[in-house]
Order: sequence, then C-alpha cells, then structure tokens
Amino acid sequence: MKLHIDTAPVWEVYRQDCECPLCVLRDRVEAASVEYFLGDSVMEPSQRIEVNEKGLCGRHFKLMFDAGNRLGLALMTHTYMKHTIQRLEAGETPVRGSLFKRAPKQEAPDPAPESSCVACARIHENMERYIYTIIYMYKHEAEFPALLEASKGMCLEHYRKTMAMAQQHLSGDALRNLTKTLKEIELQNLRRVADEVEWFTRKFDYRNQDEPWGNSRDAVERALNKLRGHIVN
Repeated sequence: MKLHIDTAPVWEVYRQDCECPLCVLRDRVEAASVEYFLGDSVMEPSQRIEVNEKGLCGRHFKLMFDAGNRLGLALMTHTYMKHTIQRLEAGETPVRGSLFKRAPKQEAPDPAPESSCVACARIHENMERYIYTIIYMYKHEAEFPALLEASKGMCLEHYRKTMAMAQQHLSGDALRNLTKTLKEIELQNLRRVADEVEWFTRKFDYRNQDEPWGNSRDAVERALNKLRGHIVN
C-alpha cells in the first residue's frame, strides 16, 4: 500500500465505521473551506474578485457566521456588497445565489450550487477528486477492494456520483466489477438501515418495550443521512 496526498484520506475514512466515507470527507473539506475563506484569503485580491463574482450560498454564509470570525466575514461581505450594488446599478439582475445576468426575456433555470457559491465550488472540486481517487484505488490498489466491500456503502448522492464517474473512467471488466460491487454494497446497507428504522418504530409498540433496541436508537438519523448525505448529526 502506497500512500499519496489523495489516497491517504480515502484509506483513513474507509477504515472508519461510517455510513458514507465520502460524507466524512465532504464535512472535512467544508470545514477547511470555511476556515480558508475567513483566513488570510480575505486579504488576497484574487480571492476577493472570486467572492465578488460568485458570492456565497446561504448555508456557507451561515457557517462562516457561526465560525465566530466577525471581522473576516465583515471584510469579505463589505466588498461583496459593494460589487453587488455596482452590478445592480448596471442593470443586472441576481439569480439564485450570487450570479448575475442581464435582464432576461424569461426566467432561466437556477444554476448549479457550485456555480453560485465559492465554497460550494471548492467543495465540489475536491469531492470530484476524491470520487475519482476511489475509482482509481479500486483498480490499482490491491488491498482497497476488500476494504470497499467491507464498508457500509455511501449516501445515495455519493453513490450516484461514483457510479456516474465510474462510467467515465472505466470500461470492460473493471467497470462491471466496480459497479456490481457498489450496487451490492449499497442495497445490502440500505436494507440494513431500513430494517433498523422499522425496529425503531416497532419499539414504540408496548409489546416490544422490553426488547433490546439493538442498533436502532439512531436509525432515523442514519437513514436521513443515507438518503440525503450528512444532513443531521
């Protein structure tokens, strides 16, 4: 096993007991992104330009506010607001997030989140790289397939993205083996969590009140995270 700057985090999270290793990586990338945008990058002209053009989605503004660096957030917000005022004065109209466009004849579809938030774009770029790394490791790292097969699968969103990227970068037996493995793992673990949610509901029947909870106490939280990514703790 040869560790690399990209493969080392993947090895680490796949050794954890978690419902979606990619969600663990995403949480780390998001936390690092919040810290980055509130840090020294606030004073970098190129970073200010990017923030001015894209801005931040509501989620990432809230996370930066919660981080407690009021001065860093104020500096970034001030220049972004001035830029926004200039664009409104020039006749542009805002789309979801912070992108602008000239007044349209009819409303266009909302842009993807990563196109209207600098933090979302940074997270998206990093997660694309991690998903590709998983595919690469399955094909080239002898010990990784067994670790993947022993995992609890992924959330549905990361499962979808991994299957789609596998189609782009693999073919033949390599593609068939990986997609078959991913599907089997995903179905097995979705059934497991669904059964645990069912037992959670059945524990509210007085006839089961003395039965053990097993792994069902946090089954609802894990089910939501399995279906929609890490949205609750």
